[in-house]
Amino acid sequence: MSSSTAVPGSSPIAETAPLSLCALEPHVPADRLVAEMVPPPRFDSVRFDTYVPDPRQPSQIEAVKVLADFAAGLGGAHASGAGKRKWFGKKASAAPSGPRGVYLDGGYGVGKTHLLASLWHATPAAPSLKAFGTFVELTNLVGALGFQQTVRTLSGHRLLCIDEFELDDPGDTVLVSSLLSRLVEAGVALAATSNTLPGKLGEGRFAAADFLREIQGLSAHFRPLRIDGEDYRHRGLPDAPPPYSEEQVTKAAYATEGASLDDFPALLDHLARVHPSRYGALTDGIRAVCLTEVQPVPDQSTALRLVVLADRLYDREVPVLASGLPFDRLFSEEMLNGGYRKKYFRAISRLTALARDAKGLVAQ
Repeated sequence: MSSSTAVPGSSPIAETAPLSLCALEPHVPADRLVAEMVPPPRFDSVRFDTYVPDPRQPSQIEAVKVLADFAAGLGGAHASGAGKRKWFGKKASAAPSGPRGVYLDGGYGVGKTHLLASLWHATPAAPSLKAFGTFVELTNLVGALGFQQTVRTLSGHRLLCIDEFELDDPGDTVLVSSLLSRLVEAGVALAATSNTLPGKLGEGRFAAADFLREIQGLSAHFRPLRIDGEDYRHRGLPDAPPPYSEEQVTKAAYATEGASLDDFPALLDHLARVHPSRYGALTDGIRAVCLTEVQPVPDQSTALRLVVLADRLYDREVPVLASGLPFDRLFSEEMLNGGYRKKYFRAISRLTALARDAKGLVAQ
C-alpha cells in the first residue's frame, strides 16, 4: 500500500507513497456506531450565539428562539410515557398528546445543520444521553444492532437529532417510523432537518399508499419549523473549480502527508464492497483525497453511495483534489431531475467546497 519510490518526474517531498482508499476495508464495531453519534467535527464549535440570522428573514430569528427554549426544556429528569413537562408551551397530560419534536424545514444554506448541532450542544445532558446522526447513519445503526437493541440503546437518551431526513425506500420508512414511535413512547425528544416538510417527504419517488400512510404517521411526531432564506434554486450552485491534470493530482498526493490517491472509477467500484455505515471509518486518518479520471457516475446506486462518501468527507473537512471532469458534471440530467435530486445537489455543493479547500495542495 505504500512505497519509498517517488512518482516519476516529481520532487521526492514525501518518503512514502499515498494511501489508497480502495485498499482499505474498515470494520466498525457496533458500539463505535453509537459512541460516534455526535455532531461531526465541522460542527464541534457551533452554538446558537454563533448562528447569524439574516435580518431579512424573521423565521431564522424565530428558529433560534424556539430551539433555545426547546433545549432548556430538556433539562431535569428523563421523560417517560407519562411525562409531565411542557412541550412547546403545552402541558402534557397522562401521555404526551402533541408533537414530541421539532422539524427544521428549509433550503440549502440557511443553517439547518448548524442549528441542529447547536440544539445538541445546548441540551443539558451528558453526551451519552443525546445522539446526533444522519438519517442514513440511523438506519445503519438499526442494521448493526437490530431493531430491539436500537430501541433499548436510544430509549434512555434525552434527545435524538436526525440530520438530512430523507426517505429513499418504503422499507426505511416503515423502519424509522416504528423506531421513532417507540422512542417517543419512551420519552425521547426528537429533532430533525430536511429540505421537505414531513408530510411531503417521498413526493415524486413512490406512489404506494402504504408508503404515504407511513409518511403521515412520521409527520405527526414533529412540529414543523420553517426556516426561510435564499436556497440553491435561487442563488445557483457555485461553479466548481476547474480540475487539475493527472500529473498535478499525483504530485500533490505524494507531497501531502496523509493523502490518499485513487482512480475515481476504481473507487466507485470499491464503495460497492464497503457498507455505507463504514464510509466514515474509511476516511479515518485521511488528510486529503486525491482522485484521477473523475467521470460521470454510471448509475443511481453508485450515485447514492457517492453521496454518502461526500457527506462523510464534508463532515470531516477533508479536501478533495481531482483530475477529469469538474464535480458539477458528476450526475446526469436525468438524475438531477429525479427523486433524489436534492441529495445530488448537496453532494455537488459539498464536493465543490472541498475542491476549493484543496487548492493549496497544488504547487504554484
